[in-house]
Amino acid sequence: MLRILHDTKIDFIKHWRGAVIVTAAFIVLGFGASAWNGWFHYSIEFTGGTLMQLEFKEAPDAGRLRGAVERAGVRGAEITQYGGPTTYSVRAQGAEAVAEQADGAAIVAGRISDALTAEFGEGSFTVVDRMAVGPRVGAELRRGALIAVLISFLVTLTYLAWRFEWRFGVAAVIATAHDIIATIAFIKLLDLEISLTVIAAVLTVIGYSLNDTIIIFDRVRENLRKNRREVLYDTLNRSVNETLPRSVLTHGTTMASTVALLLLAGPVIRPFAWVMTFGIFTGTFSSIFVASPILLWVEKKWPRANTARPVAARA
Repeated sequence: MLRILHDTKIDFIKHWRGAVIVTAAFIVLGFGASAWNGWFHYSIEFTGGTLMQLEFKEAPDAGRLRGAVERAGVRGAEITQYGGPTTYSVRAQGAEAVAEQADGAAIVAGRISDALTAEFGEGSFTVVDRMAVGPRVGAELRRGALIAVLISFLVTLTYLAWRFEWRFGVAAVIATAHDIIATIAFIKLLDLEISLTVIAAVLTVIGYSLNDTIIIFDRVRENLRKNRREVLYDTLNRSVNETLPRSVLTHGTTMASTVALLLLAGPVIRPFAWVMTFGIFTGTFSSIFVASPILLWVEKKWPRANTARPVAARA
């Protein structure tokens, strides 16, 4: 059996101040990015509108393409080339286009197709994919995504309250909140579009991070029972070191999959891969450098009444 990083004795807790500075700077940088690229951009699923992915037989002139879309009555559409010179996406999220979706989800897409056919000829292009979302559907999806995030967080809190005593629960909740905030800052820093795929990635990151924290805290509880006189500072470090081989193998293989998606998958799945790749990193980071120091601080602030365990000899 492959064994790596066996019997390490790294003092992780010692570096908590540097970790706080790094993560705080990253979060400030991420949210500060709104100063030059605006606030979050939402996908058509949440705002309503029309998205068409087109494949032309020959590379079209971008000016003619934009002119045809505008003649269809769609103003301010975002036309983007991706993949190659013959593949384009047309995104209409303006207020007029969204309002027109209320009369029929595919009305704008049909007008764009007719205009492009008139401009470039019959059979000159193929509609690879089309999404048309009305304003009411977009509002419902936006509300449903928010409810999903809130429910997942409440379920997490309920599970922690049942699984651990409140000291462990507080540390795990703060670490999970750190991961959510850091992931949102990462999304803003890369200016990723908020879509249902990205929401799914954020929910996955919450579960992934919580799982890693619970594994470390389970080992902490086991070690607390084995050696009741050991300093808590040393118990935390020992528990992190004992779970380190498992963490490296698990996170390494998972990250290999997300990096493969990032490099080889198409533009639809790439935002999910970006968020998951970062989430694996920040989940491991918070389990070691956020959850453990906070548990140490909580234990020092509100020590157990039935134990004489020293909290930290080198705090």
